Amino acid sequence: MSNKVILVIMDGAGYEASVSQCGYLEGAVELGQAKRWKMITATPSLSGPMYETIHTGLWPHEHGIVSNEGMRLSSSPNIFSLARAAGKTTAAVAQSYYHALYVNQPWDRLRSVEHHDADTDIQHARFYSMEGYGATNAMAPAEIDLCAQMTILAEAHDPDYLLLHTCAADTLGHTFGGDSAEYRWQVWMIDNALSRAIPTWRELGYEIIVTADHGMNAERHHGGMEKIMREVPFYYFGDATDLPSDGTELTQLGIASTVLGRMGVAPATGMRPALF
Repeated sequence: MSNKVILVIMDGAGYEASVSQCGYLEGAVELGQAKRWKMITATPSLSGPMYETIHTGLWPHEHGIVSNEGMRLSSSPNIFSLARAAGKTTAAVAQSYYHALYVNQPWDRLRSVEHHDADTDIQHARFYSMEGYGATNAMAPAEIDLCAQMTILAEAHDPDYLLLHTCAADTLGHTFGGDSAEYRWQVWMIDNALSRAIPTWRELGYEIIVTADHGMNAERHHGGMEKIMREVPFYYFGDATDLPSDGTELTQLGIASTVLGRMGVAPATGMRPALF
């Protein structure tokens, strides 16, 4: 078995916000075109640690990245490195934290946003920096523009693993809170863009997973143990048949082995078991 996989990480989009606002994704579930489960994140429920957990199948205390202030090159086997070692092609449209984690090169603010290097774990990428984002400037790339860049990379390089990481819901959550109209609207904006992109990506031969790194509370925060911080959605569009039962709570630590398994790549020792 060897499938191509797209992983979409809706940064900061918690479970309840996604189920209530993502009409396209939920409609696909109702029609049987996709499956959806609740997923529980590792902790601390912060972006950088969760990016690495999603890609390594390890708890932050194991892979060592436990804070956004501790970002560095990944030192653990991960989806990108294992896929590349197996002769697969990798690509990403993602915020610059992913450059720090999976591209063994200095970040050049004027050049690194466009990346092509077969010798790095992420081989093809469009990175964005969000430099200076805050209440006066959200610095949020349009969701449909991110999906367009994904499609360009998919058609130009035919990667076996392609990551989309969108940060806008997290940005609006930090700015207005996880119980705000602005946050909920942005979660819907992701869904609205995916409604136009997912059919195209499926036609290009991809299985698609849509999830989040963490949620967001009303106080504009995440990182702790609250359910609203740790409960996220996990949607699957694909042909796998041995799926978890409806209502099963999944662990975020199973994503790495699942993605690798769908590509026909063996997971690393220490990675948590695949979800299916």
